[in-house]
Amino acid sequence: MTGAAQSSYRGLLALGVVFAAAFVVALVTESTSWIGPSLTGCCLCLALVASLSPKLQSVTFTLWIATGVALGMSFPSWFIGVQDFKFTRLFVPILQIIMFGMGTTLSVADFARVFKMPGGVLAGVACQFTIMPLIGFALAYAFALPPEIAAGLILVGVSPSGLASNVMAYIAKANLALSVTMTAASTLLAPIVTPLLMRLLAGQLIEINVPGMMWSITKIVLIPVLAGLVFHHLFYHRFKWLDRAMPMVSMVGIFIMTVLTVAPGRDNLLQMGALLIVACLLHCSAGFLLGYFACRALGMDQLTCRTISLEVGLQNSGMASGIAAELKKVATLGLAPIVFGPVMNITASTIANWWRTHPAEPCGKLPA
Repeated sequence: MTGAAQSSYRGLLALGVVFAAAFVVALVTESTSWIGPSLTGCCLCLALVASLSPKLQSVTFTLWIATGVALGMSFPSWFIGVQDFKFTRLFVPILQIIMFGMGTTLSVADFARVFKMPGGVLAGVACQFTIMPLIGFALAYAFALPPEIAAGLILVGVSPSGLASNVMAYIAKANLALSVTMTAASTLLAPIVTPLLMRLLAGQLIEINVPGMMWSITKIVLIPVLAGLVFHHLFYHRFKWLDRAMPMVSMVGIFIMTVLTVAPGRDNLLQMGALLIVACLLHCSAGFLLGYFACRALGMDQLTCRTISLEVGLQNSGMASGIAAELKKVATLGLAPIVFGPVMNITASTIANWWRTHPAEPCGKLPA
């Protein structure tokens, strides 16, 4: 880190402490007008500090998402819309850009690997579309959530894995090739599997138009990913700078979607937020645990089990938010996806960093 970067790092850290102190004082004195701005300032400073520190890269994305949540909660009127234009109309184009970026990171070889490691991919995808949907369904009813919010939790469960699982697999030193292949496979299956599972598990909570949802997922996810794949195959060698740019574009897009989801759903989040945090924490944690031990029961090696565990617990919550926007239910159906995102990233980054410092045992043996 250069001298200028160190000075910025220390200054931002000091400013973050000031904002944190202001947040505590605002809570104690019940100065509600200062709670949101001070929390937003603290999150923003921490996110910038993490961006400057190589040692904190694994939590940078999570801190930016937390900043987006705080921003949307603190200043909701800024992010609802301008006159008759509602900012939620930006969801689909932003998500399509993110999915296109995901596609540019894939290649034909990623899909060909399905035939080279069929056991791991099939087991992983099967866990993905059974464990998370059923856990989401069980939690939605166990917590007695309002119908549309409960359906949002189920929607997260029936979504495929996303880019976050690949990032966490890299941090954890897991099988990155398997992770990318599983993400690609579950994404391709999503236009068919996700609507059918939603109809089965959430059909009594909200009206599910299966063909309509299939088309929504196709245009939001499948077409952009395939376009990115074609771009990668034909032009990527001419645009090597995209390797660095697209992750940043995706991160900015998810940050914007977070703010635009939280703002219209602020009142519901204030009422249901704590309950949703607990539900989402149980949801993703169960995914990590059951994904891991289901694969251990199938006799898979520890590295494969870790990879599948991360794939199962980490969902494409952005896609779920996009579907909520398509159905014009961001303030209800979109709440669980936006809460799930930060919760799953915090939990996964903790697990990934632990696994990074505790390498997998050889020959698939469990540690003593």
